[in-house]
Amino acid sequence: MEGSGLYSLTDDAERESEGGGRQRVKERRASRKRNRLGGGGSNHSSSSDDDEDEEEQKDEDDDEAMEAWLKAELRELRGPVWQAVPSLRSREIGRDSQQFVRRVCGARGLVQRLELQGRLERHTGCVNTLHFNPSGTRLASGSDDLRVVIWDWAVRRAVLEFDSGHKSNVFQAKFLPHSGDSTLAMCARDGQIRVAELSATQCCKNTKRVAQHKGAAHKLALEPDSPCSFLSAGEDAVVFGIDLRLDRPANKLVVVKEGEKKVGLYTIFVNPAKTHHFAVGGRDQYVRIYDQRKINENENNGVLKKFCPSHLVSSESKTNITCLVYSHDGTELLASYNDEDIYLFDSNHSDGADYLRRYKGHRNNATVKGVNFYGPCSEFVVSGSDCGHIYLWDKFSARIVQFMEGDRGGVVNCLEPHPHLPGMATSGLDHDIKLWAPTAENATLLKGLKEVMKKNKRERDEDSVRHGDQYDTQLLWFLMRHMRNRRPPRTRREGADADTDESWSSSNSSDEEEGGPDHVQCMSS
Repeated sequence: MEGSGLYSLTDDAERESEGGGRQRVKERRASRKRNRLGGGGSNHSSSSDDDEDEEEQKDEDDDEAMEAWLKAELRELRGPVWQAVPSLRSREIGRDSQQFVRRVCGARGLVQRLELQGRLERHTGCVNTLHFNPSGTRLASGSDDLRVVIWDWAVRRAVLEFDSGHKSNVFQAKFLPHSGDSTLAMCARDGQIRVAELSATQCCKNTKRVAQHKGAAHKLALEPDSPCSFLSAGEDAVVFGIDLRLDRPANKLVVVKEGEKKVGLYTIFVNPAKTHHFAVGGRDQYVRIYDQRKINENENNGVLKKFCPSHLVSSESKTNITCLVYSHDGTELLASYNDEDIYLFDSNHSDGADYLRRYKGHRNNATVKGVNFYGPCSEFVVSGSDCGHIYLWDKFSARIVQFMEGDRGGVVNCLEPHPHLPGMATSGLDHDIKLWAPTAENATLLKGLKEVMKKNKRERDEDSVRHGDQYDTQLLWFLMRHMRNRRPPRTRREGADADTDESWSSSNSSDEEEGGPDHVQCMSS
């Protein structure tokens, strides 16, 4: 069942079409050359033919350069690790039965058979966050509509829907581990970090604010064994450690800086094997790792070590890290760069080490895009793209093994693998959530992949030339907020103020500032 053939950038049909196309170009050139040598045609016609030859030669050279770029830094795809029949036979006689599911979830043959199973429809805005509970029975989603929905995804039914208490787009909603699925941590564009208390009777008791960033808060980082502690990161460059057992839960751990300049943050993740280590990324090219036990901002701004692809260290382009994640055992770190590629680092390497692998072909420009590992042992890398497709790379070879259309709106942002089963949930600009499982009869042929990859690369290069200096993200958020405030006012929840507070980027905002109600009573829908 594992795919036995080596992955190539094109399927057979595309290779045949491409070969035929090149042959036709050569035949046209030869025909024009024969006509010129035979004296047929005017000087004007000859000049026109020369121009066409030059244009076709340029196109051919561009194609060859693109081919070289696509094939660079790839390794051979390794042979199958899991085989269906022997594995099923072993399970039936009780041999290695406990490892069966883990091996199935990491099988390339099943990844190549992923297909759309269904949609979860409830939100009225873009779905920005997805998170399975530890047992995998429930899925939490948050949206621009300021609502959070808890799903029984297996029967495609919403079991709880409540108002998050946030005043702007919900960016993350996560179940805290070992809490009996009763505590949900949330963050949003309004900079608030809020916690929802859920009851066993499928209702939300309330939500309360536990911290306030002076900028958008995009990500939360859970501590794997803690039901009451987690981290948050914001565009104000601050990392908060939050302990729900304390009267004042938020503790400022570090202000991330490069020299004397603050670095706004988009992403944060706790090392699952060394839970005192956490990594952050944001508005520059560096992945920074900190040790909570010894953060001294007077020594290297408190950084334990930092990584960056060598070619981006001195790059003049404003490269940002939109998402980073640790592997299942904490030994590897994956970082996705805006309008660049995805890079894999060895988290145990020394400060300044270069990347191990590079994953390319997608496009990360329009939104703050996510990236993730897929498989129980982090065998694959999965990312969305501005082209609306989902890409899965084999981690070792950096070759694409699955390619699926994931969003009609054009952008896939969130990818959440199931914790125990082969499958995942995804979302993007569409207002629904898509569920994927390996039920296709045949493995993917990667049809159309090469042309989409070329298109993504071409658009990326064109935008790099056209917009060498990107707009500042805070300016974009300000403009979006201004446009939203000019719309007719919406019907608001009882007791909420009109949206007349200062912009979240105001220099006067503080932890004590009115950033929305501290407590909101929730009712299930």
